[in-house]
Amino acid sequence: MLYFAYGSNLNHNQMRKRCKDSKYLYQHFLQGYELIFCSIDREEGYANLIKNKDSQVHGCLWSISGNDEKELDYYEGYPNVYNKDYFQFNNQKVMFYIIKNNFKKKPPNIKYLNTIRKGYNDCELTNETLKKILLNYNIYE
Repeated sequence: MLYFAYGSNLNHNQMRKRCKDSKYLYQHFLQGYELIFCSIDREEGYANLIKNKDSQVHGCLWSISGNDEKELDYYEGYPNVYNKDYFQFNNQKVMFYIIKNNFKKKPPNIKYLNTIRKGYNDCELTNETLKKILLNYNIYE
């Protein structure tokens, strides 16, 4: 199965530890969504997607096994915190996670943010996009 990562799961080291069968494929830009940081019940925010027809989210595609999906479900708190959503890419179904409703925008903590930054580097994504998003949370680089 294909999995679209856009937050801390961009980080290759983290994915190797969490999902033993995962294989990084390549960058992908998901149209019609916007990256935000938010939480339902925590002080710090976590990466999430909201629909926005005028936006796109930079991320990457991973090939994952059924066991990897179970590990991700556990890590992401599915189905209590995150829901799964899907899109089609090259005639294949791609899974990604979205935090359920009733969240509040909150800035990420530095450790989590550094994990994402490392993932951006691992996937050779431009940090400029992330920097622009972080300005909305008064985080300046």
